Amino acid sequence: MADTGTAGVTNVFADEWEEIYPPTEGWRSNTRRLVPRGRRLGMSVIELLPGQTYCPYHFHHGNEELILVLRGTPTLRTPDGERDLQPGDFAHFPNGPNGAHQVVNRADEPARYVIADAKVSPEIIEYPDSDKIASMSRETQLWSIHRLDDAVDYFDGEQPQR
Repeated sequence: MADTGTAGVTNVFADEWEEIYPPTEGWRSNTRRLVPRGRRLGMSVIELLPGQTYCPYHFHHGNEELILVLRGTPTLRTPDGERDLQPGDFAHFPNGPNGAHQVVNRADEPARYVIADAKVSPEIIEYPDSDKIASMSRETQLWSIHRLDDAVDYFDGEQPQR
């Protein structure tokens, strides 16, 4: 969707995909951005292919997210367990551990949904299954992922100035 500076119209049921992301088997989905990059709101339509998972289980420290299922029956994993979603189902993921989530498509047909998020920056994302943390800042193009057990002391590598 080209950013013309005016309100655009897009149909979430159109089969117009920007990319299959990522190209790694097990994590594949068709993706189309509905709101151009650089905005304070992010929104994409996702078509999660059969047998695939969308993103590792995670939660955000800054962003809130939501999902609205358009077709198919994806499985939503949250701290409360797993639940199969139906077309029309909506879920909100607040920031923090209570908003942890992951979407899996165990059905034989693609699942299509809209996912939206605030674009808070800088942002920290935690991945509880793998004990990783992601740090990002749109302003400085920072994108870094580390394991939590790789942490160092606050003063590690630092020298006082005299």
